[in-house]
Amino acid sequence: MHLKKLSLFNFKNFEEASFEFEHKINCFVGKNGIGKTNVLDAIYHLAFGKSYFNTLSVQNIKHNEDFFVVDGAFEKQNRTEQIVCSLKKGQKKILKRNGKLYEKFSDHLGFIPLVIISPTDADLIREGSDIRRKFIDTVLSQLDHLYLNELIQYQKIVAQRNALLKYFALNRVFETTTLEIYDEQLANFGSTIYQKRKQFLNDFIPIFDKFYKLISNSEENVHLEYESQLGHSNLLSLLKGNINRDRALQYTSVGIHKDDLTFTIDGFPIKKFGSQGQQKSFLIALKLAQFEFVKKQSGEKPILLFDDIFDKLDETRVSQIVSMVNNDDFGQLFISDTHPERTETIVKQTHQSYKIFNL
Repeated sequence: MHLKKLSLFNFKNFEEASFEFEHKINCFVGKNGIGKTNVLDAIYHLAFGKSYFNTLSVQNIKHNEDFFVVDGAFEKQNRTEQIVCSLKKGQKKILKRNGKLYEKFSDHLGFIPLVIISPTDADLIREGSDIRRKFIDTVLSQLDHLYLNELIQYQKIVAQRNALLKYFALNRVFETTTLEIYDEQLANFGSTIYQKRKQFLNDFIPIFDKFYKLISNSEENVHLEYESQLGHSNLLSLLKGNINRDRALQYTSVGIHKDDLTFTIDGFPIKKFGSQGQQKSFLIALKLAQFEFVKKQSGEKPILLFDDIFDKLDETRVSQIVSMVNNDDFGQLFISDTHPERTETIVKQTHQSYKIFNL
């Protein structure tokens, strides 16, 4: 599967632009702020129906315009698939496949398998547990629509339970029957989600270890570990045991919405003890493992977006990454870089067909 053509209208800094792509490697080069990352984000829109960088969809509309359209033609299993994502101010975002409107964006998730590697991935190391849970959920949701539906239901019930706890506090009352109904529902959904996350990470961590060793030449000892309160007790017992705390806090303090991943290097948190190059290698290995996992589970090679990943990496690590893509394990790649000469030198080493777009 690969993206053949892309058209943009009023998308971010582009008034109108069209691209025809090489089936293997495509590079966008130019100065910062010229729109390289915006093209990658447009491709991301076609896979996920949303931006990788902006949580507010309206911010993707070009200044002083009322709408944006991203239109892509993909080659998938010898068929052309036309995907269009558009938004007009004041209206709902629209996602279409071959002219047919999706009622739920979640129905499209996984149809265009895609992995992005970006400098913003540093938030996985720097920020809170919600970012790392989102990483797990993004991988699983592309492959398991039932998981996504279970997760949506779980999150709704947590919100309802939290609203009830606030109501109790505001009105100085407490009633157990409704709370117990929510607890049972959370326990059912939560235990299923926990088991799926646990199985995913059992399969995923060895793949991650392999990629990190390839990138770093096995010079460092890194570790990735799944942490969940459900590893020590079932969720129903946790909810009942923490009810007084939840009443005081007015929110649900235990559950799979508190799960996390720990990242270490030589036994210490990589956030504090890893160099910029080591952290970047860790994140790239994480995303390449995501690529490999999705490929194995879906049977398709995901599109891979490399957003400015060669910055802050030494030549050895860059060479290792290049050697990995120099085979048939990878499908279509899109690369953004500020240094045209560096980009061309790198892609020539792959001995694959490529196209360079100077923006």
